[in-house]
Amino acid sequence: MTLPSRLSSLLEQYDFARKRLADRMAGPFMDSGDGTDTQVGPMTDEEYLWEPVPDCWSVRRRVDGPGSRATLLAGTGDWGRDDASYPHPWPPPFTTIAWRLSHLSELLTLRADHTAGGHGLTRDDYPVSGDVTEAVAAFDAGATAWRKVLLSVDDAALDTVGYCTYPHGSDPDEPFIDIVWWVNQELLHHGAEIALLRDLYRARSR
Repeated sequence: MTLPSRLSSLLEQYDFARKRLADRMAGPFMDSGDGTDTQVGPMTDEEYLWEPVPDCWSVRRRVDGPGSRATLLAGTGDWGRDDASYPHPWPPPFTTIAWRLSHLSELLTLRADHTAGGHGLTRDDYPVSGDVTEAVAAFDAGATAWRKVLLSVDDAALDTVGYCTYPHGSDPDEPFIDIVWWVNQELLHHGAEIALLRDLYRARSR
């Protein structure tokens, strides 16, 4: 299938942001922003779970229960991600790398399912990991699944309202091209947040 021309630039942006975040998390080199490679070590479990301020939202062992201002642990498995039923706490809690990466990986995985899969996955089905290696692998799997979706759509799909039935956003009410744009900005801004937290973690003892 020929990629629709108006999707090409969005796919290029998606690929760039995905690679930049993956390199930023795993190394051994990352794009420093000026086209040169900067050496970076892989993220550790301690860094992944680091809480730089009090009362962070993170991922936690289910037996320990949710963190401050959270009322539940989303996801499935031995770990869960801090969450609260609507209305959410205000101001929003500061979130760890683990929280942000789990959120990002979940939305990629679920949106892929609700576009070209079984349209049945929920947040309760999504495994949450306290292990950084597993979490990075889950991000890669979700990002790959979403990219596969993008390669499968045509112009008619891009204009179809509700082409993605993801239940935790405006997807059922928006044309699919707008959802593609939204996923890109989610990847870009959460990727930037994760990168900043890595910088702060590295500099914390200086």
